Amino acid sequence: MNLLATLRVAWNALQVNLLRSILTMLGVIIGVAAVITMLAVGAGAEARIQSQIQSLGSNLMIITAGARTASGVRLATGTTTSLTEDDSAAIARDIPEVEAAAPSNRGGAQVVVGSANWATQIYGITPDYFVVRNWSLQAGRMFESAELSGSGKVALIGQTVARELFGDMDPMDQTVRIKNVPFTIIGILNSKGQSMMGQDQDDVIMVPLSTARNRLLGATQGKLRQVSMIQIKVREGVNMAQAEEKVRELLRQRLRASGAQEDPFSVLNLTEMLQTQEEASRIMSILLAAVASVSLLVGGIGIMNIMLVSVTERTREIGLRMAVGARSGDILTQFLVEAITLSMSGGVIGIAIGAAGSWMVAAFAGWDTKMSPESIVLAVGFSAAIGIFFGYYPARKAARLLPIQALRYE
Repeated sequence: MNLLATLRVAWNALQVNLLRSILTMLGVIIGVAAVITMLAVGAGAEARIQSQIQSLGSNLMIITAGARTASGVRLATGTTTSLTEDDSAAIARDIPEVEAAAPSNRGGAQVVVGSANWATQIYGITPDYFVVRNWSLQAGRMFESAELSGSGKVALIGQTVARELFGDMDPMDQTVRIKNVPFTIIGILNSKGQSMMGQDQDDVIMVPLSTARNRLLGATQGKLRQVSMIQIKVREGVNMAQAEEKVRELLRQRLRASGAQEDPFSVLNLTEMLQTQEEASRIMSILLAAVASVSLLVGGIGIMNIMLVSVTERTREIGLRMAVGARSGDILTQFLVEAITLSMSGGVIGIAIGAAGSWMVAAFAGWDTKMSPESIVLAVGFSAAIGIFFGYYPARKAARLLPIQALRYE
């Protein structure tokens, strides 16, 4: 008997007891649908984290000024004036693992254009900031050297600020007032989206660092080159932990911190933190898929049970087939194909339900989901494996029946 004829016979046999066949497939359907949905949710979480890493910039570390104590009260991180532009230059110059270091100052302000106004974050930056953050312009130009050194009143704005202040108008070459200081918009930044903390990274205006210090944010305690933050981009392939340790050693030397003294700064390794979160998300998705796959095993046991019942019900039929020339291999193939057909049919239906479930999770729960071709191939392969594994014993039992005993079976 060829394979096509075997498939036809197996399909007809399953249609004789259609309801029983559907109920048998139910375990596989539920298992495959659950696995597909869980893998889609896990892949969506990983994709979201990867997007956050890309929006932050690759291999990123952020150094902020440390906390200080005033009248016995421990103040927040960033309240000291320990970091300067010279520290940033030293990091980029003296540590080979560092590709770029960008000093910056930050503060909030109300921005006014005509009758419109918007509260946003103001960043004073240098050109290295765009290298560190992998940030480019949608339109316009970057700061020129004269504007950077001469406290030029020019600004780059994010997508959110452009939308809130100008709507459908073109912001280029328009004038905005920040703390009553007029600034000309020379560029619009590409969209970055939300950060891992849920903050809108496009709600920002960037001005030259000297402009922020001299015209907007002011200097602290006479330290004219003081900055609140240094963002560092480490070269690809470099161990982030080792690079962080070298940065700490250099800054402790420059800030004259003794061996037992606490660091007068804070280092936040965003890339390692996000990678840890990504790994935790991956492990969680694997565990969820493993739990969901228990339903597949239950479905496989159900297939074995029904196939054993089928062998018992069709014992005389098996004896008749053997009597007219069917070999043991033909009987084995027939029942094995029936089991695989049950399992694969349940797998296909489960994939469709899993895809619908993934869409519903994304639509109603607001979670990111990503259904990959690999998960579909895995589900189909697992369904076939379930059919072969749990269908082999009943098929082998049918194939080993003796024709004379099978014909006499009541």
